[in-house]
Amino acid sequence: MTSPLKIGIDFGTTNSSVAIERGTGAVELVQFPARASATESFRSVLYLEQQKGRVVSSTGPQAIEHYLEAEMPGRLIQSLKSYLPSRTLTGTEVFGRRYTLEDLIARILTDLRIGLEKHLGAPLAADATVNVGRPVRFVSAENEEDDAYATERLRAAFAQAGFPSVTFELEPVAAAFAYEASLDHDETILIGDFGGGTSDFSLLPVGPSFRSAREIIGNSGLGLAGDAFDARIVRKLVSPGLGADTLEKTYDNPFAPPVPKRFPGRAAVLPPQRELKIIPAVPAWIYANLERWHYLSFLKTRNVTEILKAARARAEEPEKVASLITLIEEDLGYQLHQAVQRLKIDLSRKETATFRFPELDPTGSRGLSSEVARADFEGWIQPELEAIEACVDGLMTSSSMRPGKVDRVFLTGGTSFVPAVRKIFETRFGADRVVTGNEFTSVARGLALR
Repeated sequence: MTSPLKIGIDFGTTNSSVAIERGTGAVELVQFPARASATESFRSVLYLEQQKGRVVSSTGPQAIEHYLEAEMPGRLIQSLKSYLPSRTLTGTEVFGRRYTLEDLIARILTDLRIGLEKHLGAPLAADATVNVGRPVRFVSAENEEDDAYATERLRAAFAQAGFPSVTFELEPVAAAFAYEASLDHDETILIGDFGGGTSDFSLLPVGPSFRSAREIIGNSGLGLAGDAFDARIVRKLVSPGLGADTLEKTYDNPFAPPVPKRFPGRAAVLPPQRELKIIPAVPAWIYANLERWHYLSFLKTRNVTEILKAARARAEEPEKVASLITLIEEDLGYQLHQAVQRLKIDLSRKETATFRFPELDPTGSRGLSSEVARADFEGWIQPELEAIEACVDGLMTSSSMRPGKVDRVFLTGGTSFVPAVRKIFETRFGADRVVTGNEFTSVARGLALR
C-alpha cells in the first residue's frame, strides 16, 4: 500500500516554499521557474496589469519580472499575509474590479499548487496530507480571536486555490521538526522563527523519544520581524531624503500687530516678535505608508498626487518632494525594498555599508546614497530588539525553564542573520548552542515531516 503524500506549505509574508515527503523520510523541495534559474523560495507577491482591456495576473518570480519590464506599471501587491487579522480590510479594487483578500491570496496559492503538481507529475490527490504553517501571533493580531480569524481566512484561501482540507501547525514547531530530522539523541530546544512580519518562539523536546508523542513546553510570539527593521531604515535613512524633514517656506503671521511708527524725540517702540509658521511640507501619514511594504501600492492615487504636487510648490526643498513623487508615480516600491534588503545583508557581514537607491534618478543627481554604520542601524532597531528580548524572556519565565536547561537554540528566517538578533540568544544561552539552517525553507521541510 502506497503511503499518502505529505505536503508542507509555508506561505510567508515575503517568501513561500513547498516541500514533499513520500513516506520515506526524505524531503523534496518544489522548484519554481524563474528567468535566471529555478528557485525553492517563491516570492509572496501578486502583480496585476491591464492588457487589451482585461486584467492579467502573475505571481512569484514571474510577477516581479513582469513588473520590472512593464512600460505602464500595474499593481504590485506584497505582504498580503499581514492583512489576515484585519476585520476592516476585506478587499480592494484594482482596475475597476473588486477583489477580496481571500481572492488575492488564493491567486498566489493557486500557482503554488500548480508548481507542486508539475513537480509531482499529477494532480494533487484528495487524500494528500497538506500541512500549512501559521505564526504564533499574526501581524497586528491583538488576541487569540484575531489569530483564529486570520487562520480561518487563510483556510478559505487554500480551499479557493484548489487544495484539499488543510491542517495548521505553528511555524516554529514546524522548524523544530526540520531540525529534529538530523538528531540521533534527545534535546530540549528553543526555536526562533523570524519571518517578514512575525517573530515566533517555541520550547519543546525533540529527538527519537518524542517523534511519536509531541509535547510543547511553551510558545510565544510577536507581530514584528524583518519588515519592522526595514521600516526603521526607511524612517531614518530614506524618508529624510524624500522630504520628510522638509518644511514649507516660512511666512509672517498675517495677524501679527503692525510695526509702530517712530515719533521725533521718543524712543522707538519695538514691535512684538513676529511668529513664523513651521509646517512640514508633506503629511506624515504618507511617509508612514512608505515604511510598510503592503501599504506602499495604495499611495498611487489621484488624491496623493495632488497633495504632493501642492507640497512641492510650497516646500523649502522641492527637489526632495519631487523624488518622492517619482518613487510613487513610477511605482518603485519593489526597488526600494531591494535596496533596504541589500543594506541589511551587508550590515550583517560588515561594520559599515553603503545604502544605494539609484532608481530614483538614473543620472545620479537625485538618487539616494549614504554610508551606514552597523552601530547606527542597531540603534534604530533598539525598540524591536527589546521587544524580542522581552518575548524570549517571557517565554522562559512562563515555562519555568532555566537557560542552562536548553540544549540548543535553532534560529531560522532571514532576520536571524542580523548580528544584534543573534546576540540576544548568544548572551542568554551561549554562542556554542546557537545554530541556524535553511533560513527560507526550514518551516516547509518541517511541515512535510510533521
